[in-house]
Amino acid sequence: KGVVLDYACMNYTMTHPIDDELEMTMVCHRPEGLEQLEAQTNFTKRELQILYRGFKNECPSGVVNEETFKHIYAQFFPHGDASTYAHYLFNAFDTTSNGSIKFEEFVMGLSTLLRGTLRDKLEWTFHLYDINNDGYINREEMTEIVRAIYDMMGKYTYPALKGDVPKQHVDAFFQKMDKNKNGVVTLEEFIVACQEDEMMMRSMQLFENVM
Repeated sequence: KGVVLDYACMNYTMTHPIDDELEMTMVCHRPEGLEQLEAQTNFTKRELQILYRGFKNECPSGVVNEETFKHIYAQFFPHGDASTYAHYLFNAFDTTSNGSIKFEEFVMGLSTLLRGTLRDKLEWTFHLYDINNDGYINREEMTEIVRAIYDMMGKYTYPALKGDVPKQHVDAFFQKMDKNKNGVVTLEEFIVACQEDEMMMRSMQLFENVM
């Protein structure tokens, strides 16, 4: 997948050997035991070691705040403005809503996006779009996320961005997703619509690639 979140935190691991055990000294936050994380994610112990080494190299304190997250994310989209999308993505990873992402939260989200089932991935995407966490996606929320993605892609947006493209995109999605026409999309409506419509599924996978 095109997930970029792990790139910066894994750069270090590409050229440096990994010790058999994690070095967890000199950090402000120590992650849970690897055995527990291995049971909770779809990563092996070895993969978790590699991920942690990269995470600690980029985030020595053991946690990442929103500004650091935005800075890392912006490096991968130099031709656009990734700040708004990075804000929403940060919130999706910050499952405790405390303003920082711990290693555990990072790998749990990454495990879903990289190794999860189709339903797992769609549920994660739904919660990203559900900005106010009320269990529904309304037009304003979806428009905000779609516009943030277009802003992030910048001049490489395809097709070329026109002013009303995000709204057209959202209108098309809602026409297919909002089955009972009540102005909001539930989790089940979202999942069913994506599974039933090949074009919509491709769109969701396209957006997944910028996560």
